[in-house]
Formats: sequence, structure tokens, C-alpha cells
Amino acid sequence: MTDRPNRPTNRGAVAGSLLVGTVVLCAAVGFAIGAAVGAPVPLGIVGVFVGAVAGIVVVARRFSDL
Repeated sequence: MTDRPNRPTNRGAVAGSLLVGTVVLCAAVGFAIGAAVGAPVPLGIVGVFVGAVAGIVVVARRFSDL
């Protein structure tokens, strides 16, 4: 009988915070670039969508063993 390796029980919380952190970071970068060129809100919104996609990719790669 094979035993599953012990995994931390907070993996879901880590994955969620990694996703939220990526979205917030990308939104902030988009907002900052937008502030430099004169369109902070549109580029901030684009940053949110880019961050959502990037966050899903980061979480999928980090937790590929789930």
C-alpha cells in the first residue's frame, strides 16, 4: 500500500493568494504605465485581465501536482 506524500493543508490558500497577488501586481503595473502615458484607467483594466490569465498560468504551473 503506497502512502501519499504529506502535503501542507493550506495549499488552496497559497494558490488563491498567489492568484490574487498576480492580478493586483499586473493591475498596478498597468495603472502605472497608464499614468505615464495619460490613460491610467484603461491600462489598469487591461492589467487586471492580463493578471487573471497570468495568475492562472502561474498557479497551474506551481500546483501542477494537484
